[in-house]
Amino acid sequence: MRFWKMNGAGNDFVILNNLEEKLSPEDFPRVARVLCERHLSIGADGLMIVDAPTAGGDFRMWFYNSDGSLGEMCGNGARCICRYGYENGLAGARQTVETTAGTVTGERIDGRRYRVRLNDPTTVDLNRVAEIDGRAWPCAYVELGNPGLPHAVVEYPGLRGADENALRELGRAFRWYEGFPKGANVNFYDFTGRDTVYERTFERGVEDFTYACGTGTASVAAALSLRGLLSGDTLRADMTGGTLYIDVTRDGGKITGLFLTGPTNIVATGEVRDETLFP
Repeated sequence: MRFWKMNGAGNDFVILNNLEEKLSPEDFPRVARVLCERHLSIGADGLMIVDAPTAGGDFRMWFYNSDGSLGEMCGNGARCICRYGYENGLAGARQTVETTAGTVTGERIDGRRYRVRLNDPTTVDLNRVAEIDGRAWPCAYVELGNPGLPHAVVEYPGLRGADENALRELGRAFRWYEGFPKGANVNFYDFTGRDTVYERTFERGVEDFTYACGTGTASVAAALSLRGLLSGDTLRADMTGGTLYIDVTRDGGKITGLFLTGPTNIVATGEVRDETLFP
């Protein structure tokens, strides 16, 4: 079984082409759990599977978290899979990708940088309060696409110097907070300059911090834009794995477009021979 390993700003993925491999969808969760295990297999934050389109796109993207759960969408994954589609002749310099949360479009900027239009916000609540360990945490709640990919947006002053273990426990508490019925990807941010933030994301389905989160960064940008905290239309987010940019378009109090730009990296290509899958 052939695979690609890619990352987008450190958010890493295994990619399989099901147009060639012909795996049964019933096998996708198990394949994700096996291949994404870092100590026992290739290792990744998630598995992406390229499949035949059903709604006029260039191809279909199935995204599975490392725990085998189906994800609605993944922004950095979408950028990587747009490059995969271009490099493998599935799409041209502009890509149309079908996802569980709806169609996203991509654009090749150069050999490594890709820009995708993410799913529009379908739910935005700027005034949530999460009661965690006796403290009230103001936050925003944003869902992108339909079904919505859920995000909590939490300001955390001094984030870069925060205690890692304490922040992880807080991220876990937010992720499972009862006020978020689908759980949430938890995006902590701290302003570091004009229209620039440092960000850490505790991801649902990975159950830990990842090096970057594209849809999380877009949710931060949406919340800050609607709160009037961006001086322009672009947010720069610095994360453990690199830097992402979100361009925001609005019509009054409504977000009409979220565009994610950042790097992609082809780490490896090869053949999966994992004996857990192929005894």
